[in-house]
Amino acid sequence: MDAKTIDVNDPSLYINRELSLLEFNRRVLEQAKDPSNPLLERLRFLCIASSNLDEFFEIRVSGLKEQAAFQAGQLGPDQFSPAETLKRISETTHGIVAEQYRVLNEELTPLLAQEGIRFLKRAEWNGRQASWVKRHFYRELLPVLSPIGLDPSHPFPRILNKSLNFLVSLEGTDAFGRNSAIAILQAPRALPRVINIPESFANGPHEFVFLSSIIHAHVDDIFPGMRVTGCYQFRVTRNSDLFVDDEEVKDLLHALEGELHQRRFGDAVRLEVADECPQEMVSLLQHEFSIEDQDIYACKGPVNLARLMAVPDMIDRQDLKFPPLSPSRPRRITTSPDLFAAIRRGDLLLHHPYESFVPVVEFLRQAASDPDVLVIKQTLYRTGLDSPIAKTLIDAARAGKEVTVVVELKARFDEEANIELATQLQEAGAHVVYGVVGHKTHAKMVLVVRREGKQLRRYVHLATGNYHLRTARMYTDFGLFTCDNTIGVDVQKIFHQLTAPGRAGKLKKLLQSPFTLHPTMLELIRREAKHAIAGKPARIIAKMNALVEPKIIRALYEASQAGVKIDLVVRGICALRPGIEGVSDNIRVRSIIGRFLEHSRIFYFENEGTPQVYLSSADWMGRNFFNRVETCFPIEDKRLRDRVVKEGLELYLADNTRAWLLGSDGLYQRAKPAANAKPRDAQFQLVEQLCD
Repeated sequence: MDAKTIDVNDPSLYINRELSLLEFNRRVLEQAKDPSNPLLERLRFLCIASSNLDEFFEIRVSGLKEQAAFQAGQLGPDQFSPAETLKRISETTHGIVAEQYRVLNEELTPLLAQEGIRFLKRAEWNGRQASWVKRHFYRELLPVLSPIGLDPSHPFPRILNKSLNFLVSLEGTDAFGRNSAIAILQAPRALPRVINIPESFANGPHEFVFLSSIIHAHVDDIFPGMRVTGCYQFRVTRNSDLFVDDEEVKDLLHALEGELHQRRFGDAVRLEVADECPQEMVSLLQHEFSIEDQDIYACKGPVNLARLMAVPDMIDRQDLKFPPLSPSRPRRITTSPDLFAAIRRGDLLLHHPYESFVPVVEFLRQAASDPDVLVIKQTLYRTGLDSPIAKTLIDAARAGKEVTVVVELKARFDEEANIELATQLQEAGAHVVYGVVGHKTHAKMVLVVRREGKQLRRYVHLATGNYHLRTARMYTDFGLFTCDNTIGVDVQKIFHQLTAPGRAGKLKKLLQSPFTLHPTMLELIRREAKHAIAGKPARIIAKMNALVEPKIIRALYEASQAGVKIDLVVRGICALRPGIEGVSDNIRVRSIIGRFLEHSRIFYFENEGTPQVYLSSADWMGRNFFNRVETCFPIEDKRLRDRVVKEGLELYLADNTRAWLLGSDGLYQRAKPAANAKPRDAQFQLVEQLCD
């Protein structure tokens, strides 16, 4: 095919981003089916897949529905209309949901039972268990339940987003002569959805009952004198995307506080209902929530699979879980407790979760207690209220340090925690700002200014991931400590941009969104194309969470046509189609799904045999390039650069166990070792190489 005749704007060259995201969730679900994963971890993967779908409907589907309703929004490069995308989402998601329940009922539940872990149905309770359940119902459940009969004085109640509810059909009249045929029962969110039967009443150490089973068994006791003719679980997913007009509000924190309450009652976008629920009852719910047929999902089991996530933590069976992780620390840190001295000896690289995140916390603690430290500045996107990082910043502010924290209040689903954190920091005397109007602050940066003799030295930590201890044990990320003065000045300039008006000047080493990152990535991709045409070494390797931005994809297609060999490791959404003759036949795309969530962003450019390697907080998406404050920083130390290439790229390109290969049809096939080839699992190899 003649490359000159190919239009890189052709919609057929692009995969729809929403359908690509669903394919990622399908790959997560496949981990629940994989017998090489420990059994309780397979259950976790099932829960993660369910939770991912929740967020997908809350944000992505709700946004598409708004676009379809108002016929607004620009079409993506695939040119699918919102209505067409919603139709395809429904078709795909119904298949995924059906497979989720099949995996639970036909694979995981029987295997768990073989290990003595059983979810008992009502018909399986013996007499003693039934008696215990009854006592539990009267003692723990009935006092907190608030059933509502539907009649002229009791309209249909407001149903909380993703809450467990029951639609109950009744016959008879009550003490007031009312004959409500329908009642709604909402299960309080504080109640656990899975209850462990005490060992003295169980036939084994790990027998459970679902809250829904207990309520079903005793629903007659909730409506005394009435005859219950049916009881059916249902759950509604609502639009949870917050809307705050940054340019109109005077106080973003208070505006968000008001929006958070409304999130629980946004427009309904999905109805999950028990599969045995009669059609007339489903129609009643459908009418109440204004749900279309394509948005109704019949569930052959608990309507909220994500709540099963609590089960593995309730079971002390290490043989059914991943082996415990023992992260290491770089030798220079273990031999020198003074982190400032260690950083002065040269840049330090941490690869999480294989290497401990504790040095990052310790860096801040030492800064907070060091009398020579004058200033601490940090961005916080997700960290958690119980974080020692937050506590350290509060302690530093109370100790009189000049502490500035850029808190991103609109970090999705962490807004409430970040509002509380911002309040605590302000009360301690820290300067708290919320970034730049219209741009989320997604960069991961710490700047510490320390007086050393007659000079001030800047110490910097830059990272691809959040300052969050829990996710640092589950996400793969890189972090860099440096006291390189040029980088320190660049970081200082970015903080000035975030806190004060004015132009901060050109950065010398760091790339930044929304200014230099996108044009520089395009320039570097096109440079590799020029080198390939000139017969010089040309190669691009990039690892990220998502690849969507059309101009970047077009540049990659053109580089492929020029002969550049391109390897992309894209965990989730990928709108690029690899392997199309004459367009992308030099591009390979793979996704790694394993024990840890792949989260690091690495960009490698061959540069005529003098490789340039960058780490970044940004994916190759429009929002990261144009609507967020992001950083992208070079790894200049050759030893560290070689580590990033080896640990972050080469091992992943050699993975033939956890890798999924994207075809030009938009579908993924799991990689398998070739005949007589050694199985390679990048994450397992990194555990072996880096962990203690």
